[in-house]
Amino acid sequence: MPATSAEAKAAGARRSLWPPLATLALLGLAALLFSVTQGSAALSLADVWAVVRGEGSPLARTLILELRVPRSLAAFAVGGLLAVAGALMQVLLRNPLADPYVLGLSGGASVGALAAMLAGLGGAVITGSAFAGAFLSTLLVFGLAHGTGSWTPSRLLLTGVVVAAGWGAVITLMLALSPAERLPGMLYWLMGDLSYSRTPWPPLALLLLICLLLMPLGRSLNVMARGPLQAAALGVNVRPLEWTIYLTASALTAMAVTTAGSIGFVGLVVPHMLRLVLGNDQRLILPACALAGGTLLVLADTLARTLIAPEQLPVGVITALLGVPTFLYLLYRSR
Repeated sequence: MPATSAEAKAAGARRSLWPPLATLALLGLAALLFSVTQGSAALSLADVWAVVRGEGSPLARTLILELRVPRSLAAFAVGGLLAVAGALMQVLLRNPLADPYVLGLSGGASVGALAAMLAGLGGAVITGSAFAGAFLSTLLVFGLAHGTGSWTPSRLLLTGVVVAAGWGAVITLMLALSPAERLPGMLYWLMGDLSYSRTPWPPLALLLLICLLLMPLGRSLNVMARGPLQAAALGVNVRPLEWTIYLTASALTAMAVTTAGSIGFVGLVVPHMLRLVLGNDQRLILPACALAGGTLLVLADTLARTLIAPEQLPVGVITALLGVPTFLYLLYRSR
């Protein structure tokens, strides 16, 4: 009888995950559809439906299939990657202010990507360089925070802030030494730019893969959020799980940086907002972050494309303008 009761409780918990995830998925689809119709040349839903059926004008087909759909999917993937990375870092440090950008992962990935760009490389080399930079930042933060004893969340957070500042100085030096003709593009990319995101499938595939791999770890992450001592007492192998969280966040951040440049506040605000609404069950929060983060960045990119059309703003500017007051409001609510 106890086993039956436990199984019924587990089945009920699984069923309770689907309504909020289904709602977020519908909102994400609506945001993608809205993004496809908006731009310097607005399209109607009838135009989109005609292109889906294989009809429509050549202009509409070019705008939708070659420009807006790839960019919108890339924005969705990048937003999901950053939000999941932020949620993982907040579990690891048990601090709602933790974020890949605060801890230096984004700075390391940006340095790696910029170095590859300056060397005239492209494609997979930039992605690999960004991951190498994020991984180097991971080793630096963990190694410096560990010191002669075990690291604490506050020590890791402070070390991450210092390492992030160091990467910022390196980026400034690289920009100062860059050829003048490359400087505008590099600056725009550092502010967050989805204009050249024509291949959304790698970040989308990584986002889906990571979510599928993290779902079985939901219970361990729930225990980990209570602290390493309680997690160890309940049978969780703490140190490998901590490294898994940090390396996963590094990979997610590296892919996001190489796809769209440096975009802030998504990984900071989205997990915090979802925890206020949905609770702190990581089995629900992590896939919800993937959907909500993607939806947020799709809408932000749509606003960046249309606000001063035909000119475009960096999407990182929009996320900062939305993220700063939102996060201040969340801090005020949680006093």
